[in-house]
Amino acid sequence: GLTHLHLAELPVDLPESGGGFGGIIGNEIVNLASFAFGTSGATVLLTAAFLAGVSLFTGLSWLGLIDSLGKAGLLIARGFIAVFAGLSRPATALPPGEDAGSRTPQPEPAPSSRSRKTPPPIAPMRRTGNAEPASATTPSPSKQPQMPRMVAGGLGSLPPLDLLNGKAPQVKGYSPQVLDDMSRHLETILADFGVEAEVVEVHPGPVITRFELQPAAGVKVSRITGLAKDLARALSVTSVRVVEVIPGKSVVGLEIPNQEREIVLLHSVIASAPYRDNPSPLTLVLGKDIGGQPVVANLGKMPHLLVAGTTGSGKSVAINVMILSILYKAKPEDVRLIMIDPKMLELSIYEGIPHLLTPVVTDMKEAANALRWCVAEMERRYKLMSMVGVRNLAGFNQKIADATAAGSCLRDPLWRPGLDEDTEAPALAPLPTIVIVIDELADMMMIVGKKVEELIARLAQKARAAGLHLILATQRPSVDVITGLIKANIPTRMAFQVSSRIDSRTIIDQGGAEALLGNGDMLYLPPGTGFPLRAHGAFVSDQEVHAVVEFLKSSGQPQYIDDITRFTEDASDLGGGRTGTGEPGEEADPLYDEAVRFVTESRKASISSVQRRFKVGYNRAARMVEDMEAAGIVGAAETNGSREVLAPPPPEA
Repeated sequence: GLTHLHLAELPVDLPESGGGFGGIIGNEIVNLASFAFGTSGATVLLTAAFLAGVSLFTGLSWLGLIDSLGKAGLLIARGFIAVFAGLSRPATALPPGEDAGSRTPQPEPAPSSRSRKTPPPIAPMRRTGNAEPASATTPSPSKQPQMPRMVAGGLGSLPPLDLLNGKAPQVKGYSPQVLDDMSRHLETILADFGVEAEVVEVHPGPVITRFELQPAAGVKVSRITGLAKDLARALSVTSVRVVEVIPGKSVVGLEIPNQEREIVLLHSVIASAPYRDNPSPLTLVLGKDIGGQPVVANLGKMPHLLVAGTTGSGKSVAINVMILSILYKAKPEDVRLIMIDPKMLELSIYEGIPHLLTPVVTDMKEAANALRWCVAEMERRYKLMSMVGVRNLAGFNQKIADATAAGSCLRDPLWRPGLDEDTEAPALAPLPTIVIVIDELADMMMIVGKKVEELIARLAQKARAAGLHLILATQRPSVDVITGLIKANIPTRMAFQVSSRIDSRTIIDQGGAEALLGNGDMLYLPPGTGFPLRAHGAFVSDQEVHAVVEFLKSSGQPQYIDDITRFTEDASDLGGGRTGTGEPGEEADPLYDEAVRFVTESRKASISSVQRRFKVGYNRAARMVEDMEAAGIVGAAETNGSREVLAPPPPEA
């Protein structure tokens, strides 16, 4: 129809063609369309029918064809622009007497960040195995220091290293080409969000890979931080952590999880040089950093540690790793342990090892008494060190060692003779360091109350010089458990994966723990710094823990101190309140006598009346009324809170 309508007529007529193109069918279609729509309308109608017929017959997409033509035109235009830009660049004139052949080639200028084609430098990932690689200064691998291997069953022997599993499954890491492609892809994604930045360095690790970005001038770090979830979605990963400040560098870090995660074994960290060369018996194994380097810490310098994280984040495994790292370094005469386990499952496995001062405490009332004993022991050590003339436990033990080497001995200045006045004071012996491990602080505070917080704060404030150290763990990082008093006295903290940014701020005073990966991924806040260190916690299985515990049980028997968990009058006085017999502590509250007089005179015995009369808090008034009930002055509380006054009124003057 289109050919008959618009093309010229041939001088030779075809049969029944009407003297034009298209034949009989075309002639009839043109006549019908022209009569109905005119020449213009027939042209539009027949053109649309032609295009639809081509699409149906060949499957051609006209939109795709237009898109391809546009891209081809854009490439041709860019090529012409590049050619014209090269032709318009002025040629550099040669100086007189110098031709083009004799000219010394000048180095080309360094490419800008926008035109850079070289991949960013990739930091090598160092792996630590059972033995460190021999360096140029090492004479032979056989002369490297190895872990001491003691004879099984020997008194005070350290466990051998072969009790731990040293075979980890091999994980294939990223190749340099893949890391370079990821860097380019990351820059493209940031550019799509309107953030211009350049990847300047890449640090692959066992669990995550850190990309260090150099933002363009005028780009705020907060813009990159706000894109954390969008970047995780664009990269198809679980989470992306943005490190706003990297000490010593002017870059921003993006930590992206690897596709395959490497398992960090306790064996590899204990066999490494940082742990092996650390002389402190309180060396704690944390794991490996983002570059695969072992991370160890000295509990004596912390001097206390707070561990918090949700259920399943790896907190209990980290506690076991810390305990085993102490057991691999210290003998029972050097370090003794007090373990408090409200859940009765996590720490009970260590029952019977010679390092324990008391059996694993599972009763929370006994746990409170154990903390009171620790406070009393701390005060006793302070008095002892003051009389001996030293400043800390290390100086005290060194002075005793020097006296023993000189052939003399130091007598106990706190000893008081009994009935036998001729008895000589006993000689002083070196004192061990005491580590108190509390697996679930929230349960303990819920059962015992706020007295636990006061005892912990008192130990945290003064116990460092006396050689007492705390390791507190909780799975409920709320402000009623990790209070401001505890945080002020325990600056060293360890945050595992939490559910919200608020919980992260509660633990380490900043966000970041909500973006962790779980299974031992942690943020470690060292003492005296405000920059958390990301580490991947070491893993130890239950079979390995059982093997080490059985070895230690065969090496010696524990020497328990029964007074630690026993409720005594002296221990009660340390915490305040009532005496050990349950009688009211008359000197515990100076208002107690006045409160008794008020109750017996007014014949009104209730907590609210005592609270209003003496303008005291509810807890103090309740304690005085309970003391009166224990002494038989008032009866038990009735349904409305009032009590019957049993004591007679005071005699009138």
